[in-house]
Amino acid sequence: MSDAPPTFSFLSDYGLADEFVGVCKGVVLSFAPEIRVLDITHEIPPHDVRAGALTLVRAVQYLPPGIVMAVVDPGVGTDRRLVAAQTAEHVLLGPDNGLLAPAVGMVGGATTVVSLTNTDFHLPAPGATFAGRDVLAPAAGHLASGGALAELGEVVDPASLVPGLVSLPQNEDDRISGEVWWIDRFGNCQLNIDPDELRSRGGQLGGSVEITIGGTPRMARWVATYADARPSELVLVVDSYGLLSLAFDRRSAAEELGLRAGSGVGVSGPSSEVQPMATT
Repeated sequence: MSDAPPTFSFLSDYGLADEFVGVCKGVVLSFAPEIRVLDITHEIPPHDVRAGALTLVRAVQYLPPGIVMAVVDPGVGTDRRLVAAQTAEHVLLGPDNGLLAPAVGMVGGATTVVSLTNTDFHLPAPGATFAGRDVLAPAAGHLASGGALAELGEVVDPASLVPGLVSLPQNEDDRISGEVWWIDRFGNCQLNIDPDELRSRGGQLGGSVEITIGGTPRMARWVATYADARPSELVLVVDSYGLLSLAFDRRSAAEELGLRAGSGVGVSGPSSEVQPMATT
């Protein structure tokens, strides 16, 4: 950590209707009043570890050095571990349920991982259902105030972190079978497909691409920006994270196509037998 005030970056599925986010921040600030607080998001769908992991892996490379706490914890109160993982520029804290591992890998892996077993650094808890407040936030506050990672519990093998449930595309002859990883608030559907995979099958910017959803093929055009789409035209773009994304210009692709996170999508080079389809 540098001599500058540390940054505490926070992601959760808590939402903002209840006091959960504010209470966790309050615990951290009680240890380190000078800390800078950055909210990544608190709108992860409840209990959706996969969505939390994908959001964190997208965000972590852009976060300032410091402490990152992530809480999407459907197993709260069970024997799942709570951990802190030291990487080159961050310490990531959260449940060891697949939420942290992809982000840890994105930033180069962990040098040290500690299981947060030292109850001296836990808050007294009337129940076991708010580990974000009672275990993770005090650990984050301890680190933010200059405390040592090793004091928080026993060191564990970084390779023992539970891997994230992040799907990879499958190659099937001339088609790539992928899925929707993320739908942003505009309805654009990010796929788990690298554009180079499509280029290797003859896809090119400005050309047509065959998209298969629910067994139904349709045509899309590979364009550079959303605004390149014609009215009602389905397009494929490379998004800001370097992955292929399905979109319409100023319309929700998720609504138009009936897609959600996890929906299967096939992508391949164009077929002369498939006619372009426009929605109305």
